[in-house]
Amino acid sequence: MQTHTSPANNVPIQAIAITLGDPAGIGPEVVVKTLLLHPKPAHPWLLIGNLWSLEMAAAMLNVTLPSIHMVGDLQEVQGGLNMFDLGHECPVDFALGKVQAACGFTAVAAVETAAKACLAGQVAAMVTAPINKEAIHAAGYVNDIGHQEILARLSGVERTATMLMTPGLKVVHLSTHKSLIKAAQYVTQKTVFAKLDLIHETLTAWGLPQPRIAVAALNPHGGEGGLLGREEIDAIAPAVVQAQGKGFNVTGPLSADSIFNRAIDGEFDVVLALYHDQGHIAIKVHNFHESTTATLGIPFVRTSVDHGTAFDIAGQGLADATGLVAAITAAEAIVSKNLASL
Repeated sequence: MQTHTSPANNVPIQAIAITLGDPAGIGPEVVVKTLLLHPKPAHPWLLIGNLWSLEMAAAMLNVTLPSIHMVGDLQEVQGGLNMFDLGHECPVDFALGKVQAACGFTAVAAVETAAKACLAGQVAAMVTAPINKEAIHAAGYVNDIGHQEILARLSGVERTATMLMTPGLKVVHLSTHKSLIKAAQYVTQKTVFAKLDLIHETLTAWGLPQPRIAVAALNPHGGEGGLLGREEIDAIAPAVVQAQGKGFNVTGPLSADSIFNRAIDGEFDVVLALYHDQGHIAIKVHNFHESTTATLGIPFVRTSVDHGTAFDIAGQGLADATGLVAAITAAEAIVSKNLASL
């Protein structure tokens, strides 16, 4: 397999694997639009999915696909655009914008193929187009909520986290898919410290020495000295002190109504948010279209778009490829040890 060198710091980069996502969603469409924007990428790209879904999206958009080198073995990857076709036939009852077990199956197969290639060192990183939770459950993957669970299963790891990124702001979540009540109950010294440890370990490995981590408060105004809640006193502050004792550059807890602006102004490299919407709202208000995600805790680089399959607009040519372009750029930056550029 060919490697290309990053012009920033002469780090060799292997191919970046890009999964096509659920064929019934906007994944193939945003991939096609990305290929038209970058028909000759600086580093090799390896598309993984079914060629028919890519061709269907191109026909819907009334465009011609750029030249793609089809490979039957990952050792055949060349510079530019490559594709590994999973070989799944188009379902006879295929319909855009609908939950279908066959589409869930092929979406997971693409993710598994890319992840195994990462684990084997055959590609440098993977970038994922969106999959649909209902579809993958219909396909029989009942224990996998989404990408993160699939990747943790394949990697054999227990500690994972989602980092949302948009230009000027990075946010890691203490918890994601929990009710607000359960998310608050999840805020303990043990869980907060474990996430800080994971953030420090991962970002350091990605080329950001001594990352400046800020921890958001859970309660309004940081709890007002216990008047509005004691989580800051009993759980968050002790975890911050514990992390500082390990030599981590951690600050907090800081009131959630100001912490994100301080990060955007350059004071911090990353913010630890304590529940799903606390972090997601900040990212999406700051710059939704260029927001991406990265998975922490797995032994390879994985980035993704920060949007779903958008079944409501699938097949209408309305999908925005900005997020996928940003996710690929982020993967290449991380592989190049240039995280600070994001």
